Amino acid sequence: MPRSRSTRAHRKVLEAALKLFAHLGIDATSMDAIAAESGVSKATIYKHWRDKDALCLEALASLYGLDGPPILKTGDNRADMIAVLNRWSRAKRSGRQNRMMPHLMAYAARNPVFAKAWRARAVQPSRIQILQLLKRSIADGSLPLHLDLDAAVAMLVGPMMYRHVSSLFGRHLPENLAELVVDAFWQAHSPPIPSPPEKQAQGCSRTAPS
Repeated sequence: MPRSRSTRAHRKVLEAALKLFAHLGIDATSMDAIAAESGVSKATIYKHWRDKDALCLEALASLYGLDGPPILKTGDNRADMIAVLNRWSRAKRSGRQNRMMPHLMAYAARNPVFAKAWRARAVQPSRIQILQLLKRSIADGSLPLHLDLDAAVAMLVGPMMYRHVSSLFGRHLPENLAELVVDAFWQAHSPPIPSPPEKQAQGCSRTAPS
C-alpha cells in the first residue's frame, strides 16, 4: 500500500474507533466493528496496531492532544508550571472529549494493563515535568527545602482533575484555574522573606530595655 494510502487508512481507523468508543463504549467496540466502520480490513488494522488496547491508546492520545509534554522555554518556574497544568486539563474541551471521558475511566478501571499504559502515556510525562519544576524552585529558594514533593504534586494536579469531573456535570471552573492554583500554592509555601539588616536593628533598638 503506498504511504499516502496507508496514512489515510491509519487516520480512518482512528476516527472510526473514536466514533464507536464514544457511542458504544470501549469494551463493547470490537475490531470487527472498527474495520466495518472505517472500511479498512482487519488484517490492515493489525498491521498498524497489535491489539485493541494499542489502537485505543493512540486514538485517545490523538483525541486529547497528547503529542508530548510542552517545551518549557521561559525559565520562570511559576509560568512553566502553569503551562504544564494547562496542558493537563485544558479550560475548554470538545464535546467528544467530554463524552469520551466516562468511557475512558470505566475501561481503565476494568483493565489494569490498559490503565498502566494510559498513565505512562497521559500522566507520567507531565508529572515528571511538575517534579522537575518543583525541584528547580527548591534549588532557587522560592520553595522550602522540606517540601513534600508527592503531596505538592497532588495539591497542584488535584484541582485540574476536579475540573474534569466538574465539566462532565456541566460546571465550568475559571479558565485561568491553573494560574490561580499555582499562585495559591506559591503563596502558601514560599519561605518568608527576611527583613533587611537595618530593619532588624531598628526592631531590636525599639525592644531593648531602657
